[in-house]
Amino acid sequence: MIRLNLVLLTALLLSAVVTVRVQYESRRLIAEIEKAQSEARRLEIEHERLEVEKRGQATPLRVERLAKEQLQMRPASPAITQYVTQPRPQP
Repeated sequence: MIRLNLVLLTALLLSAVVTVRVQYESRRLIAEIEKAQSEARRLEIEHERLEVEKRGQATPLRVERLAKEQLQMRPASPAITQYVTQPRPQP
């Protein structure tokens, strides 16, 4: 009878230790999940901000202004257009 009680007591203690460990691990994993979700929300907000900034940078007026100022480009006109023709091969 004493042996049975010792086996049951050992099983009870092991079960308690395993239960505590599983609870600790589940709390740790839940904290990691919440941290990852928070990071995902932060990245999503950053992505949306960058998309808005990209759309603002790619407006036609801005592109035209940069082409004129930084690249010294000008609109094409017949007066400055040069046509290049390829010579025909001789038979």
